[in-house]
Amino acid sequence: MDQIKIGKFIAEQRKAKGLTQSRLAEQLLISDKTVSKWECGYGLPEVSLMLPLCEILEISVNELLCGERLEISEYKQKAEEIIMNFVQEREENKKKIFACIISVVATLLSSISLIMVAGLFEMEVWQRVMLISIACVTMVFGIFVVCVMESSAGYFECQHCKTRFVPALGSYIMGVHGITWRRLKCPECGKVSNCRKRLSKK
Repeated sequence: MDQIKIGKFIAEQRKAKGLTQSRLAEQLLISDKTVSKWECGYGLPEVSLMLPLCEILEISVNELLCGERLEISEYKQKAEEIIMNFVQEREENKKKIFACIISVVATLLSSISLIMVAGLFEMEVWQRVMLISIACVTMVFGIFVVCVMESSAGYFECQHCKTRFVPALGSYIMGVHGITWRRLKCPECGKVSNCRKRLSKK
């Protein structure tokens, strides 16, 4: 989905209704910054807000997700395209996560192999130090690359407001985490919680 196109469409329909960002936000019980974020293409309305937003702007959810007014004949085709986009996004994120797992395994095997060679075979001290240093650099670099890949593979869902977002790399790396969650600050409500990993935006 084209977030910029959807944002422009929301702005057009809001203005057509004679509403300010503040007035629209007030009706939806959210901040005007959230409306501004949508209209600038930096995010999409949450599922819980889509129907109320569409009712206020007198558009359909299908039109909202397409970012344009639709003729009746276009509804079925556009609905199918939206569903396929969601499916494709999920599949791409699954592949990214699988690639992350492979990268972690490869990084660990490389580093452990170098450390074992340094410990098991006879060699000069400087050679042993060099191998261990290479192993450490390989591990740190590999983990960093995996973090970059994994942070963009899907979204994290806030436990409080259910917003799904992609965290900044710094907060992602530093966040306390488990296998399927990471402790992050939600950009929408500002609360910190154990955010669950999700494969799609919705």
